[in-house]
Amino acid sequence: MPLDERAGHPTFWQSFGKGARPALAIHCSLAASSAWAGVASRLTDRVTLTAFDLPGHGKSADWSGEGDFLTLATRIAASFVEEPVDLIGHSYGALVAMRLARAAPEAIRTLTLIEPVLFAAAKGSPEWEEHLAAEGPFRAALAAGDDTGAARAFMQVWGAGEDWDRMEPRARARIVERIRLICAGDPATLSDSAGFLKPDALERLDMPVLLIRGEQSPPVIERIAENIAARLPDVGVATVPGAGHMVPITHPDETAGLTGVNLDRG
Repeated sequence: MPLDERAGHPTFWQSFGKGARPALAIHCSLAASSAWAGVASRLTDRVTLTAFDLPGHGKSADWSGEGDFLTLATRIAASFVEEPVDLIGHSYGALVAMRLARAAPEAIRTLTLIEPVLFAAAKGSPEWEEHLAAEGPFRAALAAGDDTGAARAFMQVWGAGEDWDRMEPRARARIVERIRLICAGDPATLSDSAGFLKPDALERLDMPVLLIRGEQSPPVIERIAENIAARLPDVGVATVPGAGHMVPITHPDETAGLTGVNLDRG
């Protein structure tokens, strides 16, 4: 598979499907482009889906730690857009998708946002306070230099429900190795460094948007989805029963089906 210089960063990417419509999918933190395989296989006749590994993830080069992570990720994503695309993002990848849609709305046919982690959108709510409390053990472990403890705590909240101790050792090691990349996303997720919450920032996204969340995700995700949806002119909100935060991986049938509905709207 290709490893190209994208926005000056060595980036691995791959393509799925054979459909006539081009699509671009952006994975969540700590994952890789392969996370889209299940969803893509169910849309194979509808789209040709390109997915890339974010900096420091998968087979892409490590992130240098310089500059803004969201800006670099968005520039990499933009390098794959050569014609109007159906844009899909999960978790932090959904913020990258939102940033790209704001920068080039004319290039986005439809926008599907799965569990966007714009925590700043929930500030002032009980769900925001609950989120901060739930992240306490993760942040405390990072501050103590306990990356393994931080990874365990993070996955308990945001993982796919798999028991940490029963995970394959190499999978655990990869998560521990990358766990501090979560902090690279803090300016965007916690402080809205991209300005999504500024007046008219989301209101200008006039393409069909679908927000997908898992029924069993942390409550802050529902609050985020509600607050984002309230500001979008053409939006639908869908909940996947029995799913948590990793819904594209654990529930690919439902995720692909809902994404297909949004494709129809475009």
